[in-house]
Order: sequence, then structure tokens, then C-alpha cells
Amino acid sequence: MTTTQLAKTLADMYANAPKGDKVTMIHLFGVRYAPDIAFCGDSVTRIVELSKIGTSYVTEVHKGIRLSKYVTAN
Repeated sequence: MTTTQLAKTLADMYANAPKGDKVTMIHLFGVRYAPDIAFCGDSVTRIVELSKIGTSYVTEVHKGIRLSKYVTAN
């Protein structure tokens, strides 16, 4: 995936999250797309900036990426 595609996916997951689960969806994004994020050649900060969800969520994406070593997403 490209940086733009990742940003769009993140924005969609955030926008369509069930009530009260927006941060959970950001973590899930990190879990699901950790390999794509590493491969895209851009920073998590750039992906979050392009998604326009707010740069305060960079840490939450990083948490999901770290979790991806221990969990799998359905």
C-alpha cells in the first residue's frame, strides 16, 4: 500500500468506528497494517497527518504496530 492508501484506510476506519471505539480502531489499524506501514517508506506521522484525524494519534498507531508482534486481527 502507498502512504496515501494507508492514510485513507486509517481515516475510513476512524470515521466508521462504532461509538466509543475510535481509538480502538486506530490500534487495530496499526495491528492490521504494520507490514504495509513498514514497507511504504514513510513515517507513521506522515500517514496520520494525511489521514487528517489529528497528529495526537501517532502514538496510538505506534501502539498498534507494537501489538502486531503479539496479536493477529480478523
